[in-house]
Amino acid sequence: MNKKNNNEIILGIDPGFGRIGFGVIEKRNNEWQAVCYGCIETNAKNCFVDRLEEMHKELLYLIKKYQPQVAVVEDLFFAKNVKTAIKVSQARGVILLTLKQAEIKIIEVTPLQMKQAITGYGRAEKNQVQKMVKLELKIKKNIKPDDAADALALAITGIAIRKSY
Repeated sequence: MNKKNNNEIILGIDPGFGRIGFGVIEKRNNEWQAVCYGCIETNAKNCFVDRLEEMHKELLYLIKKYQPQVAVVEDLFFAKNVKTAIKVSQARGVILLTLKQAEIKIIEVTPLQMKQAITGYGRAEKNQVQKMVKLELKIKKNIKPDDAADALALAITGIAIRKSY
């Protein structure tokens, strides 16, 4: 992938198969700022393979538009529903392959690692994580949906650990 942008850009991804959270942050004037965040939502009426393809295409669009050097992807930690865990794992595979083919450095972190990096406490509640993300990126309004807030938190986590990869 052609890296035209010299600014440091990190893409955070909160995997799912119905909704994939994403957050793009960029270092500007020695401060990290949120550039874009939201969710890729696949059409529930489509078959699963078509949804994976849709996710791949949307992720490629984000990569081409923002040109991140690093992507931080949440690792599947546990799941109460095995069927859902398998589908999320398959979606993660598509996400990881898309990033690898785009020659983006990939960092995988567990939810516990992300919470530890953001709040200093690995068992922090979602609202604590969101408050810290808002403070760090100077975002005034609540970040919705939660998947987008988690993706921004993942991107921020990448700030600290990107140099070791």
